[in-house]
Amino acid sequence: MAGLKGRDLLGMADLSREELALLLTHARQLKSGELMPMAQGRPPVLGLLFYKASTRTRMSFSVAMQHLGGHVIDLPLNATQVSRGEPLVDTARVLDRYLDVLAVRTFAQADVELYAKHAKMPIINALTDLEHPCQMLADLQTVQENFGQLSGLTMTYLGDGNNVAHSILLGCALVGMNVRIATPEAYKPDPAIVKQAEAIANGQSEVTITTDPIAAVKNAQVLYTDVWASMGQEDEAASRIPLFQPYQINDALLKEADREAIVLHCLPAHREEEITNSVIEGPQSRVWDQAENRLHAQKALLASVLGMI
Repeated sequence: MAGLKGRDLLGMADLSREELALLLTHARQLKSGELMPMAQGRPPVLGLLFYKASTRTRMSFSVAMQHLGGHVIDLPLNATQVSRGEPLVDTARVLDRYLDVLAVRTFAQADVELYAKHAKMPIINALTDLEHPCQMLADLQTVQENFGQLSGLTMTYLGDGNNVAHSILLGCALVGMNVRIATPEAYKPDPAIVKQAEAIANGQSEVTITTDPIAAVKNAQVLYTDVWASMGQEDEAASRIPLFQPYQINDALLKEADREAIVLHCLPAHREEEITNSVIEGPQSRVWDQAENRLHAQKALLASVLGMI
């Protein structure tokens, strides 16, 4: 995908509809073995600069790069001079001289944008407090695997209007899916992201923000949730539980959705909080396929920005 070579992915809206569709095609082909790109010449080097804990993101990027014939250098924050106050701009310029691509997992969106501004290599948003675009690539791949299409389906997200909700809004709008976000009144997604999703959808699909979980899941093909308190919000977790309880994905709520509906969760899950054990382990759960698809989606992204496909 020549269009993504050398490009950054800082958020879902960095992709056009066509680019996203091709990324998903490549992810499917990589998973099936139909497409097997390998590094030519010097193996590329991926840097992981993570300010937040990670399991799936760290593993999927690491394994993906190794499958592509490249190398990975994991840079935990406390092992870098950033932890001792080195300006991000200096770190960005230096890492740019060593690496071919850098994935940054951090708090502020402004930080990952700063890396992109001061480095010539591709910068990938591996999660910020604003967005989680790499997760959304795997989510869309999982939905496509199950339904054979994306356009016209309805995805309902229940819980906190957080970074995952933001990428869902933008990703669904890009592929023509109807998207419904159901949250408590005080936890709605960023209005600017909602407005951006509505502009991308341009009347071709629906963007709905509601506080009514029953209405939100009615006849939806995909139900999605995340933890009720994200990293950095742990001190709010206990106080949020009563507010978010109506948004729990349980057997009763699942019955309101389409009969063929699937259930997604980006993990880690707090079982019996945002999702019940019976649902996450039930026949409509696609959570483990979704987790596996992080590998294939990230491999497609890396191969694309490095110009390997």
